[in-house]
Amino acid sequence: MPRTDLSDLVALVAVARERSFTRAAARLGVSQSALSHTIRKLEDRLGLRLLTRTTRSVAPTEAGARLLATVQPRFEEIEDALEAVSELRERPAGTLRISAAEHAFRTVLWPRLDRFAADYPDIKVEIDLENGLIDIVERSFDAGIRLGGQVARDMVAVRIGPDWRMAVVGSASYFAARKPPETPHDLTHHDCVNLRLATYGGFYAWEFEQAGRRLNVRVEGQLAFNGSAPVLAAVLGGHGLGCIPEDMARPHLQSGALVQVLADWMPTFEGYHLYYPSRHHASPAFQRFIEAMRYREGTTMVR
Repeated sequence: MPRTDLSDLVALVAVARERSFTRAAARLGVSQSALSHTIRKLEDRLGLRLLTRTTRSVAPTEAGARLLATVQPRFEEIEDALEAVSELRERPAGTLRISAAEHAFRTVLWPRLDRFAADYPDIKVEIDLENGLIDIVERSFDAGIRLGGQVARDMVAVRIGPDWRMAVVGSASYFAARKPPETPHDLTHHDCVNLRLATYGGFYAWEFEQAGRRLNVRVEGQLAFNGSAPVLAAVLGGHGLGCIPEDMARPHLQSGALVQVLADWMPTFEGYHLYYPSRHHASPAFQRFIEAMRYREGTTMVR
């Protein structure tokens, strides 16, 4: 039976439930004559009488009873499913898959996710940590988290963090035997700890800016990692200079374990954004997640 005929079956089920064309028509919001016409068309198409009509009641025929025995439970299942989905408006549930960089997770995502998980116990959140840019649609993620400048133009982007900077740092023991660099070009004379990023297809070129002039420097050194945390550990161990998020370096700068150089050359990066393909058809769970992650002025990143 074509999909367009499902409305005829809905009409049949309504009449069978109410045992009355008058009550069924009121329930469906149609006229009694229109409902009678619908049932007659269905009977004509099947070549069978489905309902026995009297002046006082309506009852299924044998053919009608057999059809209703199959159809009516299916419609009840559909109604139950629709009711269950509607309940999500009041009690959001489901699973969200989010792609994020490690630094974004630690400084922006986790502090809010910690509270979000407690507030919405029926929403499951799966976080995939990757430093490289990925196609979130192809990989079936609900959203990704990256720097604002890295988000594609065809995505909806919601700011979730403040602007921030990187810092070039070295240990006090390293600088005991080395002269601090005064310009980015001086880095060619230093051991540096490299950071490999999948997005760049190789090592991250350290980014600098001064007086509107941008400069990228590729550094050399014995050690390389694919995350900022091990770079920091290597720098603290005296293995060379590292370029890491300023918030990661700050506690060690305050303690004197690290020394920052080239601070006046460091550019400011646009803060992290949550991005996703479309505003349409966002589930209640995802809508709650967006609001929980949204950046409010005065919020700072966690160290």
